[in-house]
Amino acid sequence: MKKNRIILAATTFFVAGMMLISLNLNAQERQAKPWPVPEEFKNMENPVAADAASIKTGGVMYTKYCASCHGKTGLGDGVKTRALKDFAGDFSGAYYQDQTDGEHFYKTKVGRGEMPKYEGRMSDEDIWHVVNYMRTFKK
Repeated sequence: MKKNRIILAATTFFVAGMMLISLNLNAQERQAKPWPVPEEFKNMENPVAADAASIKTGGVMYTKYCASCHGKTGLGDGVKTRALKDFAGDFSGAYYQDQTDGEHFYKTKVGRGEMPKYEGRMSDEDIWHVVNYMRTFKK
């Protein structure tokens, strides 16, 4: 009887440990990959004030162009994410929020990989509105 309890306890700890390892690996896979941004964009000032009108405009543009991959609340859980090879990114966390507005402007404008470029689809002003809107996702 005691031997069965030991085996059950060992099996339980093993399974729990494997689940934790699996969750950790999944979290690591879902981190955004490094995306180098030219210095001139890193230091670029956002010329659009983050007022209510800008955030409203940004929300409209975000819903139209971004939410299907990045999700309604910017968690990277949009309806198209299952088809993506790479994680779309979580805009609510420090990794995103600690980057400059210029970095986000650049990434949205030029795109890379599965992230389409929006140059020619959105005006520069609209991209800045989207940047202002995405700042509202901060945790």
